[in-house]
Amino acid sequence: MLLVLIAAAASFTITFCRGAPQVQLGNSILTGTQNTGQTEFFGGEFFQRIVIIVSIDIDDTGIPYAEPPIGQLRFAPPVLKTDPGVPTIDASKYGVSCPVGGQSDPNEDCLTINVLRPLGTSSGAGLPVMVWIYGGGFQAGDASQYDGTGFAIAGINRGTPIIYVNFNYRLGALGFPQGLEATSRGALNLGLKDMLTALDWVQQNIAAFGGNPSQVTLFGQSAGSVALANLFLNSNLESLAHAAIFESGAQSTLPMFPGSRRDRDWQNFVAAVPECSGVSSNDTFDCLREANVSTILDAQGAASGQADEQFPWAPVIDGEGGTIPDLPSKLLAAGKFSRLPFISGSNLDEGTQFVSTSLSSDEQLMQFLVNFIDPAETGSTPSAVQSAANSLLGLYPDDPSQGSPYGTGNNTFGLGSEYKRAAAIAGDIWFHSVRRAWNQAASEQGVPVFAYLFADPQAASNPAQGGEFHCLELGYVFGQPGSEPARTLSAVMKDYWISFATSLNPNDGKGNSRPTWTQYMPLNQVVMQLQGSNTTVIPDTYRAQQIAFINSEPATFNH
Repeated sequence: MLLVLIAAAASFTITFCRGAPQVQLGNSILTGTQNTGQTEFFGGEFFQRIVIIVSIDIDDTGIPYAEPPIGQLRFAPPVLKTDPGVPTIDASKYGVSCPVGGQSDPNEDCLTINVLRPLGTSSGAGLPVMVWIYGGGFQAGDASQYDGTGFAIAGINRGTPIIYVNFNYRLGALGFPQGLEATSRGALNLGLKDMLTALDWVQQNIAAFGGNPSQVTLFGQSAGSVALANLFLNSNLESLAHAAIFESGAQSTLPMFPGSRRDRDWQNFVAAVPECSGVSSNDTFDCLREANVSTILDAQGAASGQADEQFPWAPVIDGEGGTIPDLPSKLLAAGKFSRLPFISGSNLDEGTQFVSTSLSSDEQLMQFLVNFIDPAETGSTPSAVQSAANSLLGLYPDDPSQGSPYGTGNNTFGLGSEYKRAAAIAGDIWFHSVRRAWNQAASEQGVPVFAYLFADPQAASNPAQGGEFHCLELGYVFGQPGSEPARTLSAVMKDYWISFATSLNPNDGKGNSRPTWTQYMPLNQVVMQLQGSNTTVIPDTYRAQQIAFINSEPATFNH
């Protein structure tokens, strides 16, 4: 677990030194190390401007929030662990990531949690808490990649200190088993259940670190945002958090299927595990639990290469009483979702990372769309998928000046002539349409909603064919661009995020001067355009006809 302590400063530059921090958790004492640094005082009282980091960890494996998912707990729901169970812990670094392909020494004892807090924060201080959920397509990702020090610094500098938390969760086939056997054994959506268990741990333990369990804001990006949106559907999330921030992901950003849908992918996975050779295809969990984790990852890679989808290991509909009991669009239409206030948004060119750059004919584009809408054409009738694809070709003209990356005119970057057209369609199907549908459904139920469109041209990729693509806002949220006006936009975004976490309103008037972010309302559907030189509120009407069509047929698009 990682604990960041923030050093105080006087009106002169100092080096601040103190003993190693300690936190008591259950019967265990966690001891960290302190790296000291220099800072300066900007206010009228002796509180504290900038930080330095203290890391807390357990023997390279992190503070556990659940029992290790090994042996009989592999492919099983997580078991909450609130007490580390040892007298003292030398905590000096992040825990290991959960197993992903390509690791030389994968370790399943990875269900660990990290906390960063201002220096000197005492138990019972009651600071607001921000809990981050990383992305990675549900098959990659690691909490250690998302250092929250920037949040801790920004929070203190604006006079609203926060505690930052993140954690690891199971990925790939280990976290998201698919198919008939996983369905019958109740082993679906394990990664989502890991998240709920980590949030339960926060509720029971964050006060020991000085956090307020009643003021927890969840935020995530990509798969982390998708997962968080999934948890809004049937998880009693109100007991674990009071607000959320979604970056590039809603409930159906990835197509949502029943648990049995990807049975062929699971069969291909099992067939690639030598320990399961000759075992009945309906009774594989025992042999899978005996398999070496490296073998599991190799088999997962082999099965992924045979899959019809880019992301075959993902959340699924797990039925009545499950985490996702039905198609999300049906649940949203019925008002069956958490009423927590939230911010949600997308990047301008979300689709450019997910389409082939070589598409160059109507026939290739049609085949791409059919597969993109519904891989293997089994989620809805082929005629419905073909009809939807034909409608999309009519709504998105064969005109590169209207394609994604947007604002690049007729430039096709030497790529296939249909690349920009496909990127526009993909971005709207997976990101912009579901973001808009989610905002509309929640605001109509009276939920406080704030929406954004990240469209800063300074963030645009090099080469420019990607535009302001998926993930680019992360450098603004967690980092700090080196030049203006992107540098100011980054600071403003941190202010919006922290303001919302501490007051449920992005407009608390603290920190950097910034435009007022208007709430998304049924009769005033607007988004904040996050753009360095032109951050402003705009109507949520871009590509209105195209997105309205996608949202008019949610079942066809597996939304």
